[in-house]
Amino acid sequence: MLPKLVIVESPTKARTITPFLGSDYEVEASVGHIRDLPQPSELPAEMKKGPYKKFAVNVEDGFDPYYVVDADKKKKVAELKRKLKDADELYLATDEDREGEAIAWHLLQVLDPKVPVKRMVFHEITREAIVRALDATRELDTRLVDAQETRRILDRLYGYEVSPVLWRKIGPGLSAGRVQSVATRLVVERERERMAFRSASYWDVSGEFTGGRGETAGTAFNARLTSVGGTRVATGRDFDDVGQLKGRTGGVVHLDSAGAHGLVEALGGASFTVSSVETKPYTRRPAAPFTTSTLQQEASRKLRMNSRAAMRTAQSLYENGYITYMRTDSVTLSTEAVSAARRQAADLYGAEYVPEKPRVYANKSKNAQEAHEAIRPAGDHFRTPAQVAKALSGDEFRLYELIWKRTVASQMSDARGSTASIRMQAGTTAEITSATAGTLATGTTAEFSASGTVITFRGFLAAYEEGKDAGRYEDGADAAAKGEDKGASRLPDVREGDGVANGPLTADGHETSPPPRYTEASLTAALEERGIGRPSTYAATIGVIVDRGYVLRRGQALFPSWLAFSVVRLLEEHFGSLVDYDFTASMESDLDRIAAGSQDRVEWLTQFYYGVGDAPGLSGLVNDLGDIDARDINSIPVGDGITLRVGRYGPYLEGTGADGTALRASVPEDVAPDELTTERARELLETQSDGDIELGVDPATGLQVVAKNGRYGPYVTEVIPDPPAAEEPAAPAGGTDGAAKPKRKKAPAKAKPRTGSLLQSMSLDTITLEQALQLMSLPRVVGTDAEGVEITSQNGRYGPYLKKGTDSRSLTSEEQIFDITLEEALAIYAQPKQRGRASATPPLRELGVDPVSEKPVVVKDGRFGPYVTDGTTNATLRKEDEVEAITPERGFELLAEKRAKGPAKKPAARKPAARKPAAKKPAAKKAPAKKA
Repeated sequence: MLPKLVIVESPTKARTITPFLGSDYEVEASVGHIRDLPQPSELPAEMKKGPYKKFAVNVEDGFDPYYVVDADKKKKVAELKRKLKDADELYLATDEDREGEAIAWHLLQVLDPKVPVKRMVFHEITREAIVRALDATRELDTRLVDAQETRRILDRLYGYEVSPVLWRKIGPGLSAGRVQSVATRLVVERERERMAFRSASYWDVSGEFTGGRGETAGTAFNARLTSVGGTRVATGRDFDDVGQLKGRTGGVVHLDSAGAHGLVEALGGASFTVSSVETKPYTRRPAAPFTTSTLQQEASRKLRMNSRAAMRTAQSLYENGYITYMRTDSVTLSTEAVSAARRQAADLYGAEYVPEKPRVYANKSKNAQEAHEAIRPAGDHFRTPAQVAKALSGDEFRLYELIWKRTVASQMSDARGSTASIRMQAGTTAEITSATAGTLATGTTAEFSASGTVITFRGFLAAYEEGKDAGRYEDGADAAAKGEDKGASRLPDVREGDGVANGPLTADGHETSPPPRYTEASLTAALEERGIGRPSTYAATIGVIVDRGYVLRRGQALFPSWLAFSVVRLLEEHFGSLVDYDFTASMESDLDRIAAGSQDRVEWLTQFYYGVGDAPGLSGLVNDLGDIDARDINSIPVGDGITLRVGRYGPYLEGTGADGTALRASVPEDVAPDELTTERARELLETQSDGDIELGVDPATGLQVVAKNGRYGPYVTEVIPDPPAAEEPAAPAGGTDGAAKPKRKKAPAKAKPRTGSLLQSMSLDTITLEQALQLMSLPRVVGTDAEGVEITSQNGRYGPYLKKGTDSRSLTSEEQIFDITLEEALAIYAQPKQRGRASATPPLRELGVDPVSEKPVVVKDGRFGPYVTDGTTNATLRKEDEVEAITPERGFELLAEKRAKGPAKKPAARKPAARKPAAKKPAAKKAPAKKA
C-alpha cells in the first residue's frame, strides 16, 4: 500500500506531527514558499522585452503574475515530486491563513499531482487536533489565494514604482512599501511633534496628613493640592505643545514657584477639615486572550522582547505543539479551551475565582481577519508552566507562561474592591502674590485631595495583570487630578467635617513632557487601531524599517533617522495618498472584500494602478511627478542659519562661523532629531567641523598634512594640488565642416594621497605632525625572514597586525605597529597560527543531537557572527536569533534550511568568446550641404 504524502512548511512542524499520523503517512516540509515573483533581471530572455519586463506582472492584461521556483528551492521541489510519485494521496497541511493557503496553491501548481488532493488545516498541533483535521479536509480556498496574490502584486507595484524615485532623489538602496512607509511616517510625525514641543513649568503642593476614626485613628496618608479658591490647579495636561495653557482650560490656577512656596507658608499653621468623602465600588475585568498584536505588545512590555523575537519564539512553540497558531486576529476560544481554562482556574485558585458563566469576547479590531482562535496553550487540557519547565527554557518558557496566564485569567472572575476619595480644605493665613496665579487674598480656600483603591477580592489578578505603555501625563499631579493616584496608601475612616492634622507641606516644580516616543508595543497598537496592515506582519514591518535605517532604537524607544525625514517628506509631497492613514486602512478593507469574494481582484488592481475618473492611480502619480528638488527634499532648517542635509554618507550640518567662514560638521548617530537644537547644532559646527586641521608640511615632500573627520572616523592625509588642466587643441583654420573634431588631450591623473586612520589613543585635538607622518608611513617594514619574505606591521579594520605574504598575525597593542622588532615578529610567527584573534574557544551553546545528521549541534562564534553547526553543515544565525535564547528546534531548523538549499554553486569559469570578423557597416550617408 502506497503512503499518503503530507506537506507542511517547516521541518519542525513535520517532525512534531509525524508521530500523530502513523506509518501510513509520510510528512515532508516545503521549507516555506517554493516560488515567487522573480526580479526582472531573473526573467527568461524572451520575457525581458514583453509586458512582464518591469514587474514580472502583466499590468496590461489582467495583472497576470509570472512565478518562478526559487533557485534554492529547486532541489526541494525535485525531492517532493519524487515523493509524490510513490504516494497515492496528497495532503496539503500548510497554515490556515492566507499565506498558508497561497503556499498550498503554489505547491499544487508546481507539483501537478495525478493523485487525489486534500487540504488539511489545524490551528494547534496535538494528537486530537490532527485526527480531527484528517476527518475534516476541504478544498483549496481560491478566494484566500486571490487575496494573498493581490497583496503580493500590490506590494510589487508599489515598491517597484516608488522606490526608484527614492533612489534618484535621496539615495541608493532605499525602499518604499505599503505598510512600512506608513509605519515610518507615524514615527517621523511623533518626532516632529517632539521637535516642535516647548515645555511649560508649573508647580503644585503636596503633604502628609493624619486622621481617622476607630481602628484607623492616627493613619497617615498623602494628599495633593487640587484647587485654590474653588478653581482647579493646573497640571501638565492643561498645557499645549507650545507651552501655553489650552483655551478650554482657562479656568485653572497656574501656580509658579512663588505661588507654590507662598501657599506652603500660608497653610503651615492652618486647620484642615474634611470637606467631602466619596466611596465607589471598584470592578475590573480581565483582558481578552491574546491575538497576534496583543501578544507582541505584552511580550515587549513584560518580557522586553521585540516583535520579531516574540513571533519567532511563538512559532517555535506552535510547531512543537505547545500553543495554538500564533497569527490570528480572533479573541474567541473554543468550547474545549474555555472548559480547560475554567477547570484549571478552579483547581489552582478555588471555585470562587471562576464566574458562573463562561466569558465571551468580541473583536474590536477594524480588520479582524477570518480564522482561527485566540492564542492559547494547545490541547483540551492545558499544561501548566511547571509541567513544561523541563522541556522549555529561556524565551520559550517565558512566552509560554505569559500565554498560559493570560488564557486562564481571561476566564476568571472580576477583581472587586472600593475606591475612596477624600477632600480637605483650609484657608490661607496670609496674602500670596504670584506672577502666573495673581494675588490670592488671605483666607483663600485651598483644597487637597487623596484617593486610593482597596482590592477586597483579587479575582483574575491572582493569575495575571495586563501591562500598559507609559502615558504622557503620569506624574502625581495629573494622576491626582484624575483620581488615579495609584501610589496612595489605604485611607482612614473619616467623615465630612472631621479635622485632620497636616504635617510638612512641600512645593514641587514640574515641566510638561513631550509626546512619548513609540515603542514596538505602542507602534503595533497604533497600526492596529488605525487598521493599517495585518498584525501578523507587524513584526516583519518593524524589522524592515529598523534594518533599512529609517528607525533607530534607544532602549525600548523608537526614533527616526534623518534619512526617514527625507523619505517621508518626499512621499507626503508627491505620493500623499499612498501614505495617508485612512487610504492605507481602506486598502486593507478592500483586500478583505477580495478574500470574502465580494470584490473582483482585477478590477481593484486596475483602479489602484490606473486610477478612477479624475483620481490618478499609482502609474499616474509616478508619471506626473514633475521636478523634484533633491537638495530641498534632503534639507531641514535647524535655525540660526544652520541647515541639516541628508547626504550620501549620512546627515551633516552646514552653517557659517562668526567670521563668515563656511562650516560643515557630521551629525553623530546618537543625537536624536529632537535633541538637535540650534544650540547643539552650533556647538557641533564650532567643535567638530569637517574642515581640515592643518598640521604642517611634510619636509620630505613639501606637501601640506591635514587631519579631518571622515565617514569612518578621524584620519590624516596629505593635500596634493590639482594637476594643470589639459589644453584645448586649437580648431583648424577655416572651421571644422567636413573635418574630424580634434581630440582633447586627456587630463593627467591626480596622484593618490597617502592617508592613515588615527589610533584609538589619538584625537583630532592633540595629534601632531610627527604622529601624522608615522600613520601615513604605514605599512611599516619590520624586516625579512630567512627566506627573504618581507614582514610588515599595519593597522587594519580589526586592529593592529603583522603580515608576511598571505599570513597575518594579530598584535596585542597599537604601539607595537611602530616599535616591534624583527626578532619579536619572528617569535610571533614561530607560534602555531591561531584562528581569529585568540586560541580556539569552546562553543557558545550546545543544542543536542540533530535528528537528521545525528551529530551534536553547537553554536559557535565566527568571523561573520554566531552560527550553528553539526560539523558538516553551518548555518548563520538570523538577526532575530539570540545566542542565549536560541532553542534546539530553531538550530535544527536553520540547519535543515541550509541543507535544503544545497551547496553554494561556484560561478562557471568564463570562456573567452570566439572572435568573429567584424561585420562591415554601410557607410553613413552625409547630409546634403546647406545652400547659402
